[in-house]
Amino acid sequence: MEKLEKKDNFAALLPIGIFIVFYLGLGFLYEYGLKLELGFYKVPVAVAFLIALAVACLQNKALSFDEKLTLMGKGIGDKDIVTMILIFLAAGVFVGVVGRSSAESVAYFVLSLIPTRFAVVILFVVACFISLSMGTSVGTISLITPIAVAIGKASGFDLPICVGAVVGGAMFGDNLSFISDTTIAACNGQGCEMKDKFRENFTIALPAAIATLVCLYFVSLKYDVSGYIQHDYNLIQIIPYLLVLLGGIIGFNVFIILLAGIVTGSAIMLCTGSTQAVDLLSNMGSGCAGMFETAIVAVLVSAIGGLVKANGGFDAALHLIKRIFKGRKGGQLGIGILVSAMDVATANNTVAIVMSNQIAKEMAGDYGISPRKTASLLDTFSCIVQGALPYGAQILVAISAAASLGCSVPAFDIIPNLYYPFFLLLSSLVFIFFIPEKTKQC
Repeated sequence: MEKLEKKDNFAALLPIGIFIVFYLGLGFLYEYGLKLELGFYKVPVAVAFLIALAVACLQNKALSFDEKLTLMGKGIGDKDIVTMILIFLAAGVFVGVVGRSSAESVAYFVLSLIPTRFAVVILFVVACFISLSMGTSVGTISLITPIAVAIGKASGFDLPICVGAVVGGAMFGDNLSFISDTTIAACNGQGCEMKDKFRENFTIALPAAIATLVCLYFVSLKYDVSGYIQHDYNLIQIIPYLLVLLGGIIGFNVFIILLAGIVTGSAIMLCTGSTQAVDLLSNMGSGCAGMFETAIVAVLVSAIGGLVKANGGFDAALHLIKRIFKGRKGGQLGIGILVSAMDVATANNTVAIVMSNQIAKEMAGDYGISPRKTASLLDTFSCIVQGALPYGAQILVAISAAASLGCSVPAFDIIPNLYYPFFLLLSSLVFIFFIPEKTKQC
């Protein structure tokens, strides 16, 4: 197999470049040229990766197509990739079972207990909890933004600060949740236990969240607010979320955690009448189907990665990175910049992590960075960028949700009110350059 090893072959990275140009170019055309709603997300990411895969297959004429299929099969058949896909699907079933009403119950319950002048602070806290429990920032934003609009109308708070609090809180949970697709992708890509990555991440995210709460509190004091927020809620529906959250923190196997959440959620939703028995399986199927594209992306990226690595593309990228970033701290920053660049290009933090995983894993080995730290860096930096992208799904969904209720809030009015992503960046840099990593490996 010596003929497969080609050192410093930058041409092998062409498929990744083709994907970025195709996906980013069409995304900007749809979003800002043709003015399509959520235009960036009308570009089929799977098709973009198929084109990139076709380019990868045309490279390296020394290999037959059968040999290239073997390389792709080895990449796709990796245990971590298979585990990642199964967890994606199980997490989708869980979210399909518990539905929307559970999240709304949490929000309205907390808002009923707290004075209206602290509503923006509570929006951030609720978004943190919901996204941490559901594992989806976009889902959290679509659920909580209408509540944020109602709070803005009823209390006198400006809509951008209400929406900014929701988006920031949603990114907190996206970064930390045990069933978030970013956590699944980062941990399985680096071979790290989720509980270890959570502990690594939590020490970085908690100071950022506290700083955000303080900022939102003092900003709230500037407003002369009034009104009262009231809505029906059913607290028993949050039990499945709590089980998943506590099980993950304790360190139970993720499949056991998700199975417990699915069984408990099914029983509660049936007993409370929130879901009819005939609809339960279809809800599971819908939730699972919501993860299909993410699973296909993982398969395609793994196949492309197998060819790029064999053709010497990863060697070229690693040697370039080593010339730029020196030492272990520089390596950590390099991993953060790598996944950030991928996220800017794809506007999808899960895709960015999946694309970065193999290079980051080799970087971690060369720089002596533990798997848990690498997984944390990938997830954290991708969430920092994703949460602040004006063409990212999070901000676009928030704008769309507000518009559906007759409220216009431009992306560039929301971004200055995104305190959490900016504090998370500051906290991440502090932990990279000033606080040494624990020596225990995951």
